[in-house]
Amino acid sequence: MSLPEQFLRRTLTPQMLMRRSVMAEGPFEARQVYKLLELVRQKNKEQIKKLVHFCVSGLINRTEPMHGNSALHLASMANDLEMAQHLLSLKAHPDIQNKWGQTAMMLAAQHGHDRMMELLANKRANINLLDRQGKGLLFYCIGPTERHARCLEMAISMHADVNNVSYAGKPVFLFACEQAEWCEHLCMRLLESGADPNATDPMTGRTALMAAVRAGSVALVRRILQKGGNPNTADRMREHSAHIAAVKGLLEVLRMLSAYSADFNLMSEMGNTALHEAAAEGHAECCRFLILRGCNPMLRNKYGLTPSQIANANHHKDALNELEKAEEALKPGRSKSPQLWAIRLHDWSFEHEAVLRKAFQPAVKRCGDCVETVSKQHFISVLQALHAPVNKNNLKKVFTSLDKERKDLIKISDFFEGLDYLQEEFVLSQKATCPLAGVSRDHIEDPLLYFDEPKEMHINMNQHLTSDHLESLMVAFSRNVPVDIRDCYNKTPLMTACRSGKNQIARLLIALGADVNAHDQFNQTPLHHACFAGHEAIVELLLQHGAVVDAKTSNGVTPLMRAIQSCKVSCVEQLINFHANINATNNRGQNCKMLAQLYGNKKICDLVKYGLAHSDQPGTWITRKNDSSTSSSQDDLV
Repeated sequence: MSLPEQFLRRTLTPQMLMRRSVMAEGPFEARQVYKLLELVRQKNKEQIKKLVHFCVSGLINRTEPMHGNSALHLASMANDLEMAQHLLSLKAHPDIQNKWGQTAMMLAAQHGHDRMMELLANKRANINLLDRQGKGLLFYCIGPTERHARCLEMAISMHADVNNVSYAGKPVFLFACEQAEWCEHLCMRLLESGADPNATDPMTGRTALMAAVRAGSVALVRRILQKGGNPNTADRMREHSAHIAAVKGLLEVLRMLSAYSADFNLMSEMGNTALHEAAAEGHAECCRFLILRGCNPMLRNKYGLTPSQIANANHHKDALNELEKAEEALKPGRSKSPQLWAIRLHDWSFEHEAVLRKAFQPAVKRCGDCVETVSKQHFISVLQALHAPVNKNNLKKVFTSLDKERKDLIKISDFFEGLDYLQEEFVLSQKATCPLAGVSRDHIEDPLLYFDEPKEMHINMNQHLTSDHLESLMVAFSRNVPVDIRDCYNKTPLMTACRSGKNQIARLLIALGADVNAHDQFNQTPLHHACFAGHEAIVELLLQHGAVVDAKTSNGVTPLMRAIQSCKVSCVEQLINFHANINATNNRGQNCKMLAQLYGNKKICDLVKYGLAHSDQPGTWITRKNDSSTSSSQDDLV
């Protein structure tokens, strides 16, 4: 007997085990079960009643041999409420489990059939049963639609275990956080219902906080930290949440981690700090923030490389500039940085400003032009009560620096600004939450990094698209989710598939009627996204289905320019072969030839020159792949 089966037999009652052992025995019983299932599909209630009455005893609860599904399982998956009612009236048991240990209620939740789940709950279905993987009902409620959210709400209201852990050791909250891109609200609901904020997968060591950071869910990261999530927990590769945030360039997440006393000098198994990771990806603003928050730029990883050497090797000039300035500042004789506790207090106060202002309010004194002040005693007591990351002696130092008139009163606004006890470069502002604050959109190399959230938001499909969850996509579309729905980055699913290189999904979306010429807030089309990422097969697919080859963004950039900027040789060749306009200019007056020279790729420069030389001869473009008569000179160009 396997270990999971031994575990089940130790934990399940005899009645539960009996409900699991109802499979048809022998060919005769199996034929009767299959006949019953066929009648359920045909919705033939009269024949079902006769079959159950006259055939083998307990047929209504027997399961077929292949998958172990009963008649009620079938009705539940089909969301056939009327048939389910009929089967239950014939004494169908709601807790029968199939070969995978799934009950009818689990399958209803998995498909987002909230009304079916409600019906089974009213028939006293057991919500605490586990499948053969140890997964309870809540695992099945994590899905992309509002119906899944209603299923989750129903399960929580029935006191389903929000800290259910599968036999493999994965908590349901962590499972939800791994899919937070499209079910952030479900994660929040689990957390508010008592889910452990430090839920961890013992196999990988990854925590719910790490999963939320990896999904880029800023709101969920904040809530997990507020609930007590540990930012310094390491996974099996000794990576921390800060490493993940640095790789993804999530400056606001790094700021939040700093507010909760994250140690940015912790090293991964490869000896990398968060600063190494940010340098490798070229996130200059993240590099600057990490340096100002005490991350040592001189630390070397296991290969003996400092962050500046990594940035230099990857040609990230802006990040290299920040790192070299930090190294210069560490030389003897340079001014010393403020103590780390002062920086952390400032970050903490920035993160908790609303709560602090509310706590200060009962003792606030107003003077002058509505200037709010607070006494020393109240100031210190409030910060201690809210567990500020600073001891009492250092709090007194802060108060002294803020109490300029020595009246035992400070201005609340001065405390939040932080300029009286920190140098200006260490002080946060609202601009610090956006890596591109103050940067003109015209000078953003990749405008996809900057976005304005649309006023109306629906379901975020990116998790399914980037993870090849075709079944989940089909479930969502079967629930009338529009194929051109906009996510929180204002992109359609087709744009995301094109950017991620998901050829099969792109074909599916186009077959479902996705608009190949839809555009985001920068007027970028799916073709722009595919060209920037260099996915040759998707570029060809889009062109075959009517994508406008010379579509322009709000900055006048064409798909060909995007391919040139990204040094995607194959895409440049494709677009030129498709007679893309090489003479087009962007809003800064740059044409394709100038961009090719600017980005310094010889092959692309040769392709553009060749295209320009033959622009008046449509029949003599660069030879396509299916052209067997290719000259040697043309081959050299490619």
